[in-house]
Amino acid sequence: MTRIVRQTCLFLLLAVAAHAQMKLTSDQLVSFIKSSLQLKHDDVKVAEYVKKIKLSDKLEARTVEMLQGMGAGPRTVTALKALMTESSALAAAPPPPPKPVYVPPPPPNSIEQKAILAEITDSALNYSRNLPNFICLQVTRRYFDQGGKGNFSLMDTIAESLTYYEQKEEYKVVSKNGIPVTGMKHEQMGGATSSGEFGSMLSEIFEPSSSTSFEWDRWATLRGKRMHVYSFRVPQATSKYTIYADSVKRQILVGYHGLIYADRDTKMVMRITMEADDIPADFPVQEVALDLNYDYTTISGERFLLPMKSELHSKEGRYLTKNETEFRLYNKYGTESQIKFDVPDALPDEQTKEQPAR
Repeated sequence: MTRIVRQTCLFLLLAVAAHAQMKLTSDQLVSFIKSSLQLKHDDVKVAEYVKKIKLSDKLEARTVEMLQGMGAGPRTVTALKALMTESSALAAAPPPPPKPVYVPPPPPNSIEQKAILAEITDSALNYSRNLPNFICLQVTRRYFDQGGKGNFSLMDTIAESLTYYEQKEEYKVVSKNGIPVTGMKHEQMGGATSSGEFGSMLSEIFEPSSSTSFEWDRWATLRGKRMHVYSFRVPQATSKYTIYADSVKRQILVGYHGLIYADRDTKMVMRITMEADDIPADFPVQEVALDLNYDYTTISGERFLLPMKSELHSKEGRYLTKNETEFRLYNKYGTESQIKFDVPDALPDEQTKEQPAR
């Protein structure tokens, strides 16, 4: 469609120029020549049209050299040089206006920050009790990098039926790499796994017993919505976050820190990022980080805020793993037969990418 429009504009310009002298700015002339090059118009014809153009500002020698370097034909270049001579007494084109400087909106004052955090806390602590009973498809794409440089390769793709009933999660593996699987539990997949996306992580961050410290961080935009961003830290002494290393059959309790993104209007948490702290030096896993995104979905005609995608990173020596888990095809509990367990395409990165708070 873009190509058709550009061709139409060019043909209109050529038609007008063919019948009368046309007055253009040097910038418009440059756009005309670039379009003619892209559309591969004949050098002789383009030169004839250029001869009929009258400029309203000075054509600089460096502009002609630039167009010649881009592939303008010899006859077109000759016509351009003639225009350069004819326009030498004219004033140069004004410089383009400066790009607007981004000025972030002012943060809430300290009293407002506390009030906002209180609303976010209340929403987070009541999150799970407002969820319906449902089932959905959980798709986990697991990647690995043996060199430790971030060059990940896909290891496998696992599809699971996830049932959420009375605030409890139950998983059933239904396929691996597109091949149906029966009798395999979530815990038997091996490798790095995570849980807690459906409220337990939220409650653990915000419940008073966690002694979490919060600080205002910035404004941000996520999926087109303005977000309050707070940093947080949960000390190891009050944390419930555990990491299990299957290679040594050992489990540790760690503190963690990260960011929460809460919708400015609803005060609902839309994203959590976290990194584990206080990992013992002799523990096989040295780093663990999680990025969890929520979004609204409709179940039986009602909209609910539910997990959309999580990304789990871990490091063991030079060996890196990355799990990208998506939650799709939400349905009311009891309608499992209606779910098709075909693995959908991955969500685009734009769905979880933060934008400046413009």
